[in-house]
Amino acid sequence: MKNYDAIIIGAGAAGLMCAISAASRNKRVLVLEHARKVGRKILMSGGGRCNFTNMYTEPDNFLSHNPHFCKSALSQYTQWDFIDLVQRYNVPYHEKTLGQLFCDHSSKDIVNLLLQECQRLNVDIQTGVKVTSITRAVNFKVTAGAETLESAAVVIATGGLSIPSMGPHGFGYQVAEEFGLPLIKQQAALVPFVMNSRWQNAFVDLAGSSLNVTASNSQASFQEGMLFTHKGLSGPAILQISSYWKPGESVTIDCLPGVNVQQMLLEARQENPNQQLKTWLAKLTTKRMAEVMCRNWFQDERLQNLSNKDVQSIHEKLTHLTVYPESTEGYKTAEVTLGGVDTAVLSSKSMMVRDIPGLYFIGEVVDVTGHLGGFNFQWAWSSGWAAGQAID
Repeated sequence: MKNYDAIIIGAGAAGLMCAISAASRNKRVLVLEHARKVGRKILMSGGGRCNFTNMYTEPDNFLSHNPHFCKSALSQYTQWDFIDLVQRYNVPYHEKTLGQLFCDHSSKDIVNLLLQECQRLNVDIQTGVKVTSITRAVNFKVTAGAETLESAAVVIATGGLSIPSMGPHGFGYQVAEEFGLPLIKQQAALVPFVMNSRWQNAFVDLAGSSLNVTASNSQASFQEGMLFTHKGLSGPAILQISSYWKPGESVTIDCLPGVNVQQMLLEARQENPNQQLKTWLAKLTTKRMAEVMCRNWFQDERLQNLSNKDVQSIHEKLTHLTVYPESTEGYKTAEVTLGGVDTAVLSSKSMMVRDIPGLYFIGEVVDVTGHLGGFNFQWAWSSGWAAGQAID
């Protein structure tokens, strides 16, 4: 029976970083991956360019039932540590917006540097291997294919439920339940909204159009782009607020953040009374958006025909649009999974289950979910590194 200091299940961002961290301390590490290739989520992220971290990473960028849990791991391995690794491998990158860092060429650059680090440190990586059981006596026994392996430490880095085509979904949660660990209910996060058929019919002409907005609910607010889709709404602002949304709740959208619509419209009515409302709106949005807005929300009058009450109504609609999403697009298009292994049973310093020495959970499988913009990758790097440093 082969014996290792650590067996890591899952060769994604968190798993590979954990392997590097542990192997850098001369631990004998095996990584098991069910897929034929490692880092598949890394490869597909950021439109193929991988938004690998965010320069402004802070604990406030993460959701968890324990908002303090992420602090220790994030401080042990920061965004600057990963940026240093990227620079050491001469991977060209750029800031896209709001501190989001992307590869200039391809997300393969990130996977390659992780694999090169693993190779340098003699990490054993096996792909196309299905783990069927994990048991514990003195050490852990992992059944993988026809082999039974032994280790004093097992790290679960199998990700969440997002992007079902990548499977095997739910394995990490299954392991947690088999060891009697509590789970926080999972749901799709960073995911587009599906609107009802009435909305879809009204705004079908805007599919593919975007607008800079502020999307808010009682818990959070995000000012970024919003994209109209055939099904409803997407874009960064919508993906962000979706992590805070529950079915049946509303979302408020300011379609023109920073613009005093009422004042501008009153001034325009005085200065150019013969101008059509649709023409005026087109200057603030686009011609197509103005046409759709006037068709669904406003009557296309000359500005001089608008009463003060009309102006107030237009202002309210454009700055406090209340929408009621019917649902989200679910795990199929979700970037991450909200919820997971309850952090109450984990050490925030080591990611180890307090009552089961040697069992670790890292990355997306844990109840820590980042905002859009590289934060979930940073959680993978940080939690993976912290666990790797703690393995005896």
